[in-house]
Amino acid sequence: MTEASCALAIGNFDGVHLGHQKLLADTVSYARNHNLVPATLTFYPHPTVVVAPDRVPLLLCSLEERIRLIKATGIQQVFVIPFTAELAALTPREFVRDFLVERFCARALFVGDNFRFGVKKAGTTETLRELAPEFGFEPRFLAPVTFRGEVVSSSAIRSHIANGQIYRANRLLGRVFSVSGKVVTGHGIGSRQTVPTLNLDPEPERIIPRGVYVSEILELPNGRRWESITNAGTRPTFNGKELTVETFLLSPFEEPAPSEIEVRFHHFIRPERHFPDSQSLKSQIFKDIARARSYWRHLRALATRIPSIY
Repeated sequence: MTEASCALAIGNFDGVHLGHQKLLADTVSYARNHNLVPATLTFYPHPTVVVAPDRVPLLLCSLEERIRLIKATGIQQVFVIPFTAELAALTPREFVRDFLVERFCARALFVGDNFRFGVKKAGTTETLRELAPEFGFEPRFLAPVTFRGEVVSSSAIRSHIANGQIYRANRLLGRVFSVSGKVVTGHGIGSRQTVPTLNLDPEPERIIPRGVYVSEILELPNGRRWESITNAGTRPTFNGKELTVETFLLSPFEEPAPSEIEVRFHHFIRPERHFPDSQSLKSQIFKDIARARSYWRHLRALATRIPSIY
């Protein structure tokens, strides 16, 4: 059981997109006005791992990234519970009683209006309304959030990323999509035959935008930043098989080289494709680099034309 009563937002929160951000903001506001702790309950692994293992989606962010993004909204406590077969078998009433009320002391619950819970997803928002008087909590439901006529959802964002529409994914996320991890030694092909790169080791359960992108690199945890261009794919020119994320920095860095980075995907340039030889690939890379430099120059020029409000 938690030490203090809380206003509790519940969900998977994969990506912590604009819809999630609205739900979390409502939770923080309600908690502030009712002297409660703003908190979130989320699950790991993704529930489909247990209930529908043939339909497990690639994730928009790791658990660590999810927690960091959730806390950035003002949520003070993030509860992560393992999603197991035993949890999935609980009745809606058991889940509310054993977890939400007795374990987490929830006095207000915030969920999307399509929220389903309990065995065979038997619990709905109507179930929460019915149980609220018995267990003494206030149920709050959020209607779907839309952006420019499109419903914001994790599945829609995954679809945009898979289709190379990173600008649409970023709009629904409310930020630039990113992937973080350790810098690893590549195959040496870039430094010998094309251009030097930083190579990121992506997590196997993460969705990775395929193709060539204008990108930005942040060194973790100290925040050094570089404008860059990133290729995510299998290196077909060199008969590659494994997915790699290779990033070329548009400006040099001072030693030491970063050991952990975050790659932010700003703008799609082109799909990855096979070239007849390394020289042809190198020539295309320099064209891609020119496009990336132009993108950043335009962005900086645009920023200088926007008057400061301070």
